[in-house]
Formats: sequence, C-alpha cells, structure tokens
Amino acid sequence: MQITVKIITSTPLEDCWNAYTLPEHITRWNFADPSWHCPSAQNDLRVGGTYLARMEAKDGSFGFDFEAVYTDVQPMKSFTYTFGGRNATVKFLTIPEGTEIVVSFDPESENPIELQQNGWQAILRQFKFFVENQYKS
Repeated sequence: MQITVKIITSTPLEDCWNAYTLPEHITRWNFADPSWHCPSAQNDLRVGGTYLARMEAKDGSFGFDFEAVYTDVQPMKSFTYTFGGRNATVKFLTIPEGTEIVVSFDPESENPIELQQNGWQAILRQFKFFVENQYKS
C-alpha cells in the first residue's frame, strides 16, 4: 500500500512544474526541516533519466544521496520513478485554486508509516512556501 501526501498552492501549473523539476530550484526547497538543506541536485527528466539530490544536516552530522530513475514522464502532468526498489509518482493537477501536487510512494520497512508520511509532507510544505514566496520564473 502506497503512502500519499499532497498540497494545494495558488501557483500556476507551469511554475510548479519548473520549481519542482529544475535543479536550481530543487536545492531551495527539497528538505523536511530547516536544520537540513539540499546542497546539490541533478535532474535528467526523461524515461531512463536519473534524479540525484544530496540531502544534508546543516551542521554536517549526517547526509545522504537520494537517487532515482524515471520510468514514466508526462510533461506538466506527472512522473514516476524508482528508488531503492520502491516507486513514487508525482502528479500535478490544475484546480480552481491553482495547482494540486499529489505524491504517492512505496513505504520502506525501517521507519513507521506515520514518520515517512510526515517527512514527505514536510518537504511538500517547504515546496509550497518556496513556490508561493520565493520562486521567480
């Protein structure tokens, strides 16, 4: 069973897509907590292409690479990727309020479901704040 998290932003679809997929923007929102950051990101957004983001605690105490391979890309609509034997899909939906972003992912077995859901939801909240307050197209 997949975990699903979502946000609604007043930002138009094209700006959401670009902010979510372009490395120069990914590094500005891709972390769950202000004590973390994403110092680097690479994204080859095509089937078979790879995504790589470095996630680190700002104090240098811990870090890891999040790497994925795209299995489906529908520009301005959705993409699916595999990572560590798991799958995730990100959907972008135009709604009257702006854009809804829905992320569904396979959970891992090391951490409780609630912790995983809260972590991915926190990253989406960072994205919403970025795209509504700091993003410039």
